[in-house]
Amino acid sequence: MISRAFRSLLVPGLAVLISISPIAVLAQTPSSSVSPLANAEESAPAIAIGAGDLLRVVVFDTPELSSSVRVNQSGEVNIPVLGVVRLAGLDANQAARTIEKELEQRGYLRYPHVTVFISEYASQGATVTGEVKMPGIYPTLGTRRLLDMLTLAGGLSPTAGKVVSITHRSDAQHPILIALQSNVEHMNLQPNPVIQPGDTVIVSKAGVVYVIGDVLKPGGFLVDNNARLSLIQALSLAGGWNKTAAMSQVKLIRKTAAGREQVDLDLKHVMYGKQADIKVSDGDIIFVPSSNGKTFGYRGIEAAIAIATGVLIYSNTIF
Repeated sequence: MISRAFRSLLVPGLAVLISISPIAVLAQTPSSSVSPLANAEESAPAIAIGAGDLLRVVVFDTPELSSSVRVNQSGEVNIPVLGVVRLAGLDANQAARTIEKELEQRGYLRYPHVTVFISEYASQGATVTGEVKMPGIYPTLGTRRLLDMLTLAGGLSPTAGKVVSITHRSDAQHPILIALQSNVEHMNLQPNPVIQPGDTVIVSKAGVVYVIGDVLKPGGFLVDNNARLSLIQALSLAGGWNKTAAMSQVKLIRKTAAGREQVDLDLKHVMYGKQADIKVSDGDIIFVPSSNGKTFGYRGIEAAIAIATGVLIYSNTIF
């Protein structure tokens, strides 16, 4: 039940009652002291309130206005006496300041002190998807950082790229891009942000260039989409060509809008600068025939694609 003192504030003549009745005064004088804990938490990421979250609203010295409320699908809460207030997208501190402002503007309290706790999130976990071994929703209770979440998801898949995007529920239009270190010696430079409830973590897929035929280590090699490899660099990843390779009959098979196309290359000319060392792209197939084998003829494209789909893909990631 609402106390007699609180009901007296709701009737006309509020200012008169406050001035003549010290018992009925619910004024709360602002405090000039700042909690050291508040300063310590400024560096921690603020978690935005969303639909379905359960909030505990505490109004100091006024239990009639304190309550636990659930955020509806419109991002609003219904606070006793105060009514409907929109809080979605705000963090707990911002929500408390919003409620304080409403209480004061509507004449219910002077200098109100409000604290908002997020008691329960609609989703206590973050989604980890993309090029990970076990995509799913993983808990973020406590402090979970990016590398923690990637570990929970089983680590990166062999075709994982070097970029991870983190999208916060409160700001879905502006994902944060994180570059993954490929060298364990540089792990001290790896950004490792805190993952918040409701976040979506997506690991990008790296491009793959296939080098098959008469080379030392045939296979698929990951290509950073921001740093394309040249033909010679791709062949170097495959350990180079064997002595029996037909260097003048190398084929580059590339996917275009019109379908697959074949480019004839002469490695001797490329080595001596007579032919350009062209850049290779995601999905390209470099076929190095053997001088002892059959000629790479009309059905070579189909044969090369069949071979490329079965080769081992080499990854240089450390997670």
